[in-house]
Amino acid sequence: MYQILIILSSLFSCTKTDNDFKIHDNPSEQNTINLTVDGNARSFVIYLPTGYNNQGKMPMIFINHGGQGNPTSMIQVADFRPLADRDKVILVYPAGYMNTWNEGRPTTANQLGIDDVNFFREMCNYMVVNYAVENRKIYATGISSGGFMASRLGCELSDRIAAIAVDVASFEEGIYNNCNPNNPVPAMYIQGTSDPFVPINGGNIGGGGIAVSHIQAITKWVSKNNCQTTSITTNLPDIAIDGTTIIEKKYTGGTNGSEVVSLVVNNGGHTWPQGWQYLPETTIGKTTQDINGCEVIWAFFKKFARN
Repeated sequence: MYQILIILSSLFSCTKTDNDFKIHDNPSEQNTINLTVDGNARSFVIYLPTGYNNQGKMPMIFINHGGQGNPTSMIQVADFRPLADRDKVILVYPAGYMNTWNEGRPTTANQLGIDDVNFFREMCNYMVVNYAVENRKIYATGISSGGFMASRLGCELSDRIAAIAVDVASFEEGIYNNCNPNNPVPAMYIQGTSDPFVPINGGNIGGGGIAVSHIQAITKWVSKNNCQTTSITTNLPDIAIDGTTIIEKKYTGGTNGSEVVSLVVNNGGHTWPQGWQYLPETTIGKTTQDINGCEVIWAFFKKFARN
C-alpha cells in the first residue's frame, strides 16, 4: 500500500571566499548507503541538513516505512527534511528487507529470520562513526509496519534508542509479551479510531498477525518507564474542521524524566497526520490536518536524551 515512488536529487557544495573566515553552511545532502548486515545486503537513505558542516554533533531520527514501502515513498508520506534543515537533525530512512520488517508479525523478513534489530544497531554504529551524530540522541519512528518495528526497537534496542514514536500501529502481541527494555524509553503512539488495517482496540491486522490495543501499548510504556498512571488529558484544538479531532493523554514523571503520550485521532484512518493521502479515504480513512505528525514527533523527541 505504500509503493509510492518519488525521485529525489541531492546537492553538496561548500562556499568560501578568500576574505571571509566564516565557515558557510553546506546545502543539504541526500545519499543512499549500502551496508552488509548478517550477510545480507541492506540499505538506507540519509539526509544531512543544511549547515551540517558547521553545527557539531546532531540528533538523528530513524523513519521507518510501512509494509511494501521503501525510503523514497516514506519521504513523501512523512517528510522531515524541512524540519531537519531548521533544527539541524540527521535523518535516516531505512529500507526493510524485501520491503518488509521483522517486527514480530509473519512478514517476509520475519519468515526469513532477518535480524532487523541488529540492522538498526549496525546503522547506529555506522552513523556514529562516519557522521556527526550525537549518540545519546538517536530516535525511531515509523508508520504501520514501520511503527511496529519502532515498538520492537524500544523493547530490544534501548541502549541506543532514546525515544520512539509510533503511527497507526501498536505492538505485535509476542513482542509486547516479551518487552523488557534495559532503559526507560519515552514513547508516543498516534492511532486513528477508524483505522481499517490496525484496529485501535487490538486484534487481527491487515496483512497478518495480531496487534495489542492502543491502550495496552500506552500502559506497557507507562509501567516500563515508571510514569504516573494518571494522565494529563487535553482535547487538542480542532483547527482544520476536517471531520477529525484529537485527544492527547500525557503520562509524566517517569524514570529520568521519561514520558508516554497517547494521541487518539477520532475518525482518523491509517495515515500520517498532515501527511500525503496516499490512497483514497474509502480505502485508508481520513488524514487529520489538526496536527503535523513530523512536528509533533520531533517536539516530543527533542526533550529526551539517553543516559
